[in-house]
Amino acid sequence: MSSPDPATPVLDLAARYQRGDFLFTTAQRALLAQGVLRTVTETDPRRLASAIPGVLAETGAPLAVGVLPFDTGPDTKVPGHLVVPRTVHRAEGAPSLGREVLAAPVEVRAVPSPTRHMAAVSAAVDALGSRGLRKAVLARALDLEFSSPVPAERVVRNLAAGNPRHFTYAAELPGGRTLVGATPELLLRRTGRTVFSSPHAGSMPRSADPATDRANGEALRTSRKDQLEHAVVIDYLVEALRPFCRTLDVPAGPELVTTPAIWHLRTPITGELLDPDVTALDLAAALHPTPAICGTPTAESRDLVQELEPFDRDYYAGAVGWVDAAGDGEWAVAIRCAEIASTSMRLYAGGGIVAASDPRAELDETTAKFRTLLTAMGLEDLAGI
Repeated sequence: MSSPDPATPVLDLAARYQRGDFLFTTAQRALLAQGVLRTVTETDPRRLASAIPGVLAETGAPLAVGVLPFDTGPDTKVPGHLVVPRTVHRAEGAPSLGREVLAAPVEVRAVPSPTRHMAAVSAAVDALGSRGLRKAVLARALDLEFSSPVPAERVVRNLAAGNPRHFTYAAELPGGRTLVGATPELLLRRTGRTVFSSPHAGSMPRSADPATDRANGEALRTSRKDQLEHAVVIDYLVEALRPFCRTLDVPAGPELVTTPAIWHLRTPITGELLDPDVTALDLAAALHPTPAICGTPTAESRDLVQELEPFDRDYYAGAVGWVDAAGDGEWAVAIRCAEIASTSMRLYAGGGIVAASDPRAELDETTAKFRTLLTAMGLEDLAGI
């Protein structure tokens, strides 16, 4: 059932990924799950979490893998989708694959257009005060159409190679789609009684010019707007984790971190669980969606997002990861991602909106975030759309 091989480097597992598999890699380790023993779907993530231990005991499988959708509210029609795989391979090491450029798309469409996205940001800023919101997160999409089937395997390997410190992932979705991405943000990791979360909120684009890049990082570190946006997320996560934890260690302020495309503010949070029977999936169901990808208060900001975005997010800004029979696991925030159909892809990028948000700056932030996927495909020139 399980084939752990600590000597196998991550690059081998990324290279072995085929569409239909589940892949979850970091700079330190990788997990590749193949085949399907059982599929478990449920619109209520808490019921899904409750069902998985029994399914694992019944099948004798070591773990379950999959995704939670963005919308976990009572009226959602998009289910959490978990798979109990036939085989599981684990490995340690850092990926070092080269990039294979994709053919250019035959059609590119921004949804909404840049002008309409900026108008939506302005509308969101106006709505914060009138609806009593502290923050909302608005996203836009790029739809790419190709003349031949999209090579998901190549996209995933490029993501792993170009973003070694990210959580690179690939997961099958209902309806034959594949979710792929490389996210910097860990929703949570549970190892025994230890819980770790690494929320990111507050962003600034990187620059190829070293002086400009350093200035951008410093501007983010001192930005009152971004510090406020970050504090909203930390307050939420601390309060959400507190009922589950005997102790919580929360740094006094965020640290500045980078990805190849973005500067971020990050605060690492560590806790000790009160109840050892609380699983990683239980915690993911309790924490998701955080203000980093939805806003706060959750229900009201989700309503605003659904009013202003001209598409359904489905599994974008959901959670992707795994949970094992002991309750341990890792769940990452499903951002910097795309959904792949046969000959098409939909890329997503979003940004947090607070009272001080500027529509042009928010548009530029989404443009920078698109670069994670576009660079993985060799399509950087499309980032300005």
